[in-house]
Amino acid sequence: MDGSTRRWRVVTAVTAVAATALVPAGTAVGTAVAGTNGPERGAGVVRTGQGLVRGTVAADHRSFLGIPYAAAPVGELRWRSPRPAAGWRGVRDATRPGPGCAQPAGMPMDRPSGSEDCLYLNVTTPPARQGGEPLPVVVWLHGGHFFVGQGDTWGGRTMAVKGDAVVVTVNYRLGPLGFLTHPGVGGSGNFGLEDQQAALRWVRANVAAFGGDPRNVTLAGQSAGATSVCAHLAAPGSAGLFHRAVLQSNSCSTPLRSRKEVTAGVDALLAAADCGGGAASAGACLRRRSARELVEAAGYPGQSAWEAGPVAGGSVLPVDPAEAVAAGRFHRVPVLVGATRDEYRAQVWGMERTGMLCAPGQATPCPLTARQYREQIETAFGKRARQVLARYPLARYGTPSEALSAAMTDFQYARPVLDTAAVLSRYVPTYMYEFADREAPFFTGVAPVSFPTGAYHTAELPYLFAAGYVRPPSAAQRRLSEVMVGYWTTFARHGDPNRSGLPSWARYGTRSGHVQRLATGDAGIGRTDFARGHQVAFWRSVTG
Repeated sequence: MDGSTRRWRVVTAVTAVAATALVPAGTAVGTAVAGTNGPERGAGVVRTGQGLVRGTVAADHRSFLGIPYAAAPVGELRWRSPRPAAGWRGVRDATRPGPGCAQPAGMPMDRPSGSEDCLYLNVTTPPARQGGEPLPVVVWLHGGHFFVGQGDTWGGRTMAVKGDAVVVTVNYRLGPLGFLTHPGVGGSGNFGLEDQQAALRWVRANVAAFGGDPRNVTLAGQSAGATSVCAHLAAPGSAGLFHRAVLQSNSCSTPLRSRKEVTAGVDALLAAADCGGGAASAGACLRRRSARELVEAAGYPGQSAWEAGPVAGGSVLPVDPAEAVAAGRFHRVPVLVGATRDEYRAQVWGMERTGMLCAPGQATPCPLTARQYREQIETAFGKRARQVLARYPLARYGTPSEALSAAMTDFQYARPVLDTAAVLSRYVPTYMYEFADREAPFFTGVAPVSFPTGAYHTAELPYLFAAGYVRPPSAAQRRLSEVMVGYWTTFARHGDPNRSGLPSWARYGTRSGHVQRLATGDAGIGRTDFARGHQVAFWRSVTG
């Protein structure tokens, strides 16, 4: 890895989470508790391996929230592999979500939390029915830079109802409680990934009771969730736990940090937590800190030397997923992979919102200036910055924010995702998309943005999930949502998104290069020249 790539990692670590900072958020919902009444009959009560749960029955779907899939990782179980959840008597109330895992305030859809008792999942199904084939299952891993996010944000009703599928959304440990590698605390350092594996094992054991098919599970995720899916493609312990994979807005092409690299960055966390000394004393000190104290000590990625995320090496990920996929040594399942047209505009919005672009005393938000655009490119690409600035001249874009977004979208997202599709297509059926609705509804309740947000990072998610944090969609966007849900759930059912009534979607191959454009309008769905639109050849010539 050359110096310019290192500099890019520093810059993007800051900007990837800048959008999450200083955004007001609500408070966590309390954990659902076990009831005391005896067994009941009816569509709203389901028997799991731990006991009966009572969910909510609506006219068009059922939901079961806050089901524990593993024991609370508290006390001696902090920084340990997840243990099975204990059983309960009576009927457990499953009408409210459990708390999110410990995290700071995030994006508008996230909630801050200080909880370690957070290993819960949520199940949404179509109405109960007698007989018939079991339904495909979609297990959703949320994004959030491995630092923020919770499963219940992503309401499964849209896919369950329109796609006739069972949707499972998952909480997993985040930040220093989910991804800390240090000899004083031990364990794998990939506790969040182990949580996800535990959730998949719970699905295998229990989803049939909800009408789902444990032999037809699609593991899907966006951003950090997509990185997680890549990890599970390579993780030995994930073999057989899923049968299709969906990767949204991240790739399997960027190597993870090694255990050595991660350990070197722990010193900053130890200092912020006031836990110096040798490994044993530092580990004991960290265990005495509360979850909130650890989250505060970790800071936001890019603002300290420590950052959260999976680690290559060790029992959970003995081989880096990028290396495993490139060599064809991964779990061979069909893959649907893609990105949004304007990924990086969300990060630039965050830079404006948080004041990192402001002069002293200037009120936020502060639009990116031409000088700051050049500085960002120079910091990211070093000696190659002149080439990048020539390829992405300010005169071609409406604002410096759009220029920076174009360059960083193409470099950070488009090329790696296309490379991932190319490698995967050698071994498994692969379908690639670009979400390109550049009028996608943006967040409600935020200050005006100084530039068009376009098809920003996370813009496709309200088209797939029930989401109340963005403006209402137009009629054309609702139609696009129906097509996308059709594609995703048909892929979950058959490993191929094509079915009657949907526009044809060809498999990706290095010769065909087919990428399906997903946008509104008569010509919005169909093939797009993704490589040309994102200047992939230029980036290959510049970065190798």
